Amino acid sequence: MADVSPTGPTMSGGIVELRVHGVSGAGADQVLDRPHVHQVAGDRSGGFYRPRPGYPDSTGTDGVTLEAYRWSDLPSGTAVRTLSLVFLLPFMLCNVAVWMRPASHASKYGIMALCRVLALTLTMLYVLSIVGVALDLIAWRCMGTPSCLAGRSWLSWLGGRPIGLRLGVLALVPVAAIGLVWWLGARPSHSFDAFRTPSTPVSKHRLSAVGQWDGEPLVGRLRSVHVAAAFATLDGSLLAARASQHASLVMVALLAATGAVLLTCLVLLTVVRSIDRTDRAPRVDALFRGLRTFACGLTILVIVHIVISPTPWPQDGALPGYSATVAWLFVSQTVLVAALVAVVIWRRGGGQRRARLRALGAPVFVTAAAGLAVAFSAELVYRVADLLDRDGTTADSLETSPPLSYKWAIFGFFLAVVTAVLVAGLVTVLTRRGRRRAARAIVAADFPHAPPGAADRLRRVEQAVARARFTERLEPLSVVYAGLAALGLSTSVLGMLQLRPGDVAQRYVGVPESMVNFLIGSGSYLIAAIILGLVVGGIFAYRTAQFRRYVGVLWDLGTFWPRAAHPFAPPCYAERAVPELAKRISYLVEQGQGVLLAGHSHGSVLLAATVLQLPTRITDRVALLTYGSPLGRLYSRLFPAYADEPALREIGERVGWRWINLWRDTDPIGGWIFASHRPGETETLTGPAAMVDRRLKDPQDVVAPPSDSVPPPILGHWPCESQEAFADAVRDLAARLRSERPAAD
Repeated sequence: MADVSPTGPTMSGGIVELRVHGVSGAGADQVLDRPHVHQVAGDRSGGFYRPRPGYPDSTGTDGVTLEAYRWSDLPSGTAVRTLSLVFLLPFMLCNVAVWMRPASHASKYGIMALCRVLALTLTMLYVLSIVGVALDLIAWRCMGTPSCLAGRSWLSWLGGRPIGLRLGVLALVPVAAIGLVWWLGARPSHSFDAFRTPSTPVSKHRLSAVGQWDGEPLVGRLRSVHVAAAFATLDGSLLAARASQHASLVMVALLAATGAVLLTCLVLLTVVRSIDRTDRAPRVDALFRGLRTFACGLTILVIVHIVISPTPWPQDGALPGYSATVAWLFVSQTVLVAALVAVVIWRRGGGQRRARLRALGAPVFVTAAAGLAVAFSAELVYRVADLLDRDGTTADSLETSPPLSYKWAIFGFFLAVVTAVLVAGLVTVLTRRGRRRAARAIVAADFPHAPPGAADRLRRVEQAVARARFTERLEPLSVVYAGLAALGLSTSVLGMLQLRPGDVAQRYVGVPESMVNFLIGSGSYLIAAIILGLVVGGIFAYRTAQFRRYVGVLWDLGTFWPRAAHPFAPPCYAERAVPELAKRISYLVEQGQGVLLAGHSHGSVLLAATVLQLPTRITDRVALLTYGSPLGRLYSRLFPAYADEPALREIGERVGWRWINLWRDTDPIGGWIFASHRPGETETLTGPAAMVDRRLKDPQDVVAPPSDSVPPPILGHWPCESQEAFADAVRDLAARLRSERPAAD
């Protein structure tokens, strides 16, 4: 914590320009555009900074006091945590989906229940993939095959031992994997508890709830359910293998207890509303912890029973019941996705501005999460199978061959990705002419008197505008990919029928089996490349600010939302950032200051949620300046129940319409909120909302100014604090704050 005065040199009656950066992870000196800064509040993870007094140019436009809130370490942190978050990507996508529901209140509980059950299947799939490696491939198959154990001292120590003992010892591997995600989900992150300030809601819109209520009770209950289901999945896999050759009263009792745990998990997620209580209810919390404790104890009993059971085990084939369990889980995910699509289409209602595919984000993100989770699991099992296969033959002829459902999953994932890439390329080519035509009209209106020598520069600007307009095409493309991924996931039912992809393709399509096997192998390497790319992306996102600008949008979007579906998703940084901003703004206003909030990119989303939480006595002394904001372009499309037009209008009303939004046509992320104000376009919007948006010409010119040798750069999504248009907006908003100062000031 900084040991300097939180107010610095600011005098009562002044104006503080509080800047909040976007996903670039810029330093406070970059945000303030001042080389010498010092911290006045907060800590290293999220802190408030001001220019050091005594240095030249320590104030902003019209003498406002500059201050910056740096929050970039909240969603990223250490390199180890960044890499761990990469592998939790499917959990994060599934968690975001629950916030993408339609605006209709009637759809809330149905969509939430489906998303939570789908999230539970992802945890079960995570356990099944570890079971497939540790129990099926190693304990059951490899340790029972002398050729597989030869030269592997790390495995041969259990070779020749009873199967029950091998399974019991190797069952500790999935137990450790469950403990790992349990620990990751339970460990505190940046001491969020110190920033939870529950209060009476001041806004009727749901976006105001982000960061306002204590999310830890809900996350703790979800975590207990997922841990219980994870242990029950392990128990079911062991008992299914034992039940193939042995039946007893103990076995029946253990199976019934395992089924009861899974059924209780489903009931708690779908029927019991107490799970959503935001307060700490001792009886409710004790129920969830009791379920988790019972599941842990049951796992101990199951492992002991497996080890000491004297009945002989079968000696050949795969782990009994494992392949069918995996296939049934894939089928269940397919059914749940189809049900979610049906509910969303039924409940999303009529159209909305700029949202033809409104609310389809929930099934799209859930399908993407399930597809990635299935692909990751299948790749893990296949890579280990290849490692154990030293003969270099095909996996089908080995005792280490994974379940057919995994093979269908890889085949379906590969076809979905390749088809989506081809469709994206086709859409890019087909829409290029229209996008370039629109871009040409925009550039012609911006630079009507450009000299002939600037033709090459004009083409580059047109290309930048055309590329930025491709963002609108990503919405239907994502729906196409989700549909293909869901279709590929549904083919796993063929694995239950013991049908091989090569045989089916050759018999019904005429594609040679060798070609199908080649595609499956290519799909496996594609998944490995995706995993490697995510790891490399996580490293560069942590180390390179410029790279983070491109990959951080999705990540910060995902970690902005509280964990309401999957407890092992990355923690929500808004649980600290929003109340911290609200507390700082309230403090400044109570000290007699006017506060001009300036948010770039995702910083504007943080400020939007903050403004909806501030009481009227505070917002009467607040103005809002957003630039490069995704509120209208992305959030209103993806989160119609939380960032719809009524919520945006309430933000404007709360600040007395002291709101200016700066945007560029070259920006692929940010955009206009209410009206575009492009040259030559007829605006129909009236009222104060029509005055919010201000379009910035980008670049400022296509020829070099007399004082320079190169033309001004194309800025796109880069911040604009150094531009004159930003200074003009600050002057405008500061003047409004001064003119509307209460008489008591």
